[in-house]
Amino acid sequence: MIKQRVLQPQYVKNFECIGSKCEDSCCIGWMIGVDRKTYKKYKKLKNSELSFKIKRYISRNRSKFQGEHDYAKIKLENNLCPFLDKNKLCSIQLEKGYSYLSTVCNTYPRIWNRVNGTLEKSLTMSCPEAARLILLNKNIMEFDEVYEIIDTNYIIHKELNANDVSKATKGGKYFWNLRIFSISLLQNRRYELWERLIILGLFVERIDKEIRSKKLSNIDDVILKYSEYLEGNILKKQLNKIPTKINIQIKLLKEIADKRELFGITNKKYIDLFLEFLKGLNYDENNDIMKIAKKYNEAHEKYYTKFMVENEYMLENYCVNYAFKNTFPFSEEKTIFDSYMMLVIHYSLIKMHLIGISAQRKKMTKDLMIEVIQSFTKTVEHNKTYLNYINDLMKENNFNNIAYMAILLKN
Repeated sequence: MIKQRVLQPQYVKNFECIGSKCEDSCCIGWMIGVDRKTYKKYKKLKNSELSFKIKRYISRNRSKFQGEHDYAKIKLENNLCPFLDKNKLCSIQLEKGYSYLSTVCNTYPRIWNRVNGTLEKSLTMSCPEAARLILLNKNIMEFDEVYEIIDTNYIIHKELNANDVSKATKGGKYFWNLRIFSISLLQNRRYELWERLIILGLFVERIDKEIRSKKLSNIDDVILKYSEYLEGNILKKQLNKIPTKINIQIKLLKEIADKRELFGITNKKYIDLFLEFLKGLNYDENNDIMKIAKKYNEAHEKYYTKFMVENEYMLENYCVNYAFKNTFPFSEEKTIFDSYMMLVIHYSLIKMHLIGISAQRKKMTKDLMIEVIQSFTKTVEHNKTYLNYINDLMKENNFNNIAYMAILLKN
């Protein structure tokens, strides 16, 4: 245990696990890793019901991709962690205490990053209680620097060092300036969220160009210029000229969503929501894409747009939390535009689900927003193989450009 400085959104201090009351337990529906240290501790347990259960359900992870924190794995039973008791509580923790939980179990839903040596903590919205806490806050998301006594046994999600020589040519030195501008833009409520996201894309595209041209000294000037654009509403006319092409949105987003089964997406809650989305838009493989687009547009105007007038802050909070926990714009290994593209894909898929399901339910509510984002995050954001497929699909179709991103964003 050591005392460390931690940067975190203010909501983190208000989070409390609701345990058995949770409607979508973190012990259900996905592989649960066990770190090496905890696995060795489990192996020392002898001659008890718990030790026999551990021997039956916990085994070494022989995958060549396994790391320190998934050294072993828990075999699920009927998609449930076998150590859940009848009250949906962890029998390992109840019998042996918190110190016997694996790193994965005692960390979740907290996401830890290390940026320039400072720890950062946020929450993932795959946890229903975390999703409610984050999405329902009407105020601009703010951040605190706190000092916290921390168990050193945590998982680092992302690590970024601006002084790393390998990052120097990619603009790592300017990370904080880029991060502050990006989050401030996402929270600029003088613009609608789709407008903010397109402006962010124009900005990232320009920064990407400076990085590729090795003109890193221009980055601060670009930030200043775009700050002036925002202040003077200079980009409004440009945004209004962007064409609306819903049929293209539907075609691409449906192709992405349809591949879910190939990547082990079997979460029943998410699949049920996806089927609602299809029914809401009368989607059928033989149905004309323009008819589906017409239904999509009707639901967008009747339910989604009206709801967003008062509640757009919910999707804003999703985007800001995504940006912070993924160290945007250095979220992806290759380019900062890749990072932007993945943010847009996440936002667009969520929006697509919301519009289709609201058409099926004949209403759009805060509960629906929370339900969709939580289920989507649990099913999609935690599936790296699926996300890599999406990235490759965009590039293969030459969709990895701001013109196409703008079409995805504008309705």
